[in-house]
Amino acid sequence: PDVLCNREIKFGLLRAYAQRLGGRWLATGHYARTVRAKERLELHKGCDPGKDQSYFLHALAARNLSNVIFPLGEKLKSEVRGIARQALLRVAEKKDSTGICFIGERPFAAFLSRYLPMDPGEIKDPHGRVLGTHRGLAGYTLGQRQGLGIGGLADRPQGAWYVAAKDPQANALIVVQGHDHPLLYQNSLTASGMHWINGPPPGWSQGAALKCRAKTRYRQPDQPCTAVAASGNSIEVRFARPQRAVTPGQYVVLYQGTRCLGGATIEAAQWRSGTLEATA
Repeated sequence: PDVLCNREIKFGLLRAYAQRLGGRWLATGHYARTVRAKERLELHKGCDPGKDQSYFLHALAARNLSNVIFPLGEKLKSEVRGIARQALLRVAEKKDSTGICFIGERPFAAFLSRYLPMDPGEIKDPHGRVLGTHRGLAGYTLGQRQGLGIGGLADRPQGAWYVAAKDPQANALIVVQGHDHPLLYQNSLTASGMHWINGPPPGWSQGAALKCRAKTRYRQPDQPCTAVAASGNSIEVRFARPQRAVTPGQYVVLYQGTRCLGGATIEAAQWRSGTLEATA
């Protein structure tokens, strides 16, 4: 939701409205930076590695950033709080927000149930053994541990259970035991709708490869990878090391150094071992 909000609302409708009012610049509180490189305007990470929000801005085009200012991009969050204290702002000690854009902080599964049908089904292990009942596949995400409601089993007392996959056809939630179970890891992913902030790299066509780094979720450390051009505007991302709980429906965002190149919507992830395929 935050990615779409930034593209459509904050740097779309809001930016256009500011221009209609005669505003020269639009300043936002994102922890990100713009850098002028030769004749192009690039999006770069904010200087605070714990607050960088370039991941959520990857769907913007360079033209959307032409009259945008990120005053916090060069600052650490601790510095921003210090400025707020000096200004006697009541929010100086306010806890960091973890809510979803325009939704806020609320139980997400309960929110989704108001708009999506929640069809209960079986929770199974990879061998098909039924372990319990889920409340609806939309209420779970890959890698999730909390809220499964299956606890320990007499013949499998060791290790917590984690969501490894969803089987929409059988309406089944597939779970595995142990944080580092092989079925929680993937070597590569395919993604669609690749968007390049400054346009694709020179020579980018089907089969072309780009050494870079990638995130498959916010605040994940950048992971070494190779992005390969597939058909249309799809890409395949091959990681140097297997990645845990790569989730279809989320975004993979590409970087070179601090520069954000763009991103795409994850369609599927390939498992390190086994034949299960992750599905949205």
